[in-house]
Amino acid sequence: MSEEKKHILIIDDEEGIREPLKEYLESENFFVSTAKDAEDAKNKIQLLEFDLLIVDIMMPGQSGLELTKEIRKDKDTPIIFLTAMGESASRIHGLETGADDYVPKPFEPKELVLRIKNILKRVKSLKEGMHLIKFGEKKVDLKKMTITFKKNVEKINQSEKLLLEKMIMSLGKVFQREDISKIINLDKERAVDVVITRLRQKIEPDPKNPIYLQTVRGNGYVLWAD
Repeated sequence: MSEEKKHILIIDDEEGIREPLKEYLESENFFVSTAKDAEDAKNKIQLLEFDLLIVDIMMPGQSGLELTKEIRKDKDTPIIFLTAMGESASRIHGLETGADDYVPKPFEPKELVLRIKNILKRVKSLKEGMHLIKFGEKKVDLKKMTITFKKNVEKINQSEKLLLEKMIMSLGKVFQREDISKIINLDKERAVDVVITRLRQKIEPDPKNPIYLQTVRGNGYVLWAD
């Protein structure tokens, strides 16, 4: 059975780069959509799910850096930056903003395809392995929705599972309360407190002094694992 085609979005204001790259990636067995600027990209991202984004740093209007920062508020879709040769500061800033890789212009399409495949392979490995994770002596199985500690098995609910999935994919990243509300699909202030409290009771050795699901004062919550 052939693997499902991955959907890539190219965001670049230069048609002379955008369209030839689209054709090349399609010849490499990818589904490809294009966007001419950040606004166009945001409209498409709202409507469709993409497996990877290729983003030009320098664009009129909102830059690729600003767009990436906005996307990273609620999506962890892999991002590759296209940068001009002399933009080393932008490249560093881009990686700090949340990009996964960068390719300097002019680039060799074959090299870009190799980088795309490597990132998608890494994401796949993470997703396949992330359903099992350890917090000290407690083992979480997200597929079975259980937490095992010695011989005791405890269930987690759908909200707890959704939040753990997102946070495990971004260990060490601070999730603000509004981020968590979106993930668990509950906008009541109290709902976030309830989910965090329940998870701490289930994964922490001492829920009153959490070492895995920690509060970042004035900012939100961060997850760490063994």
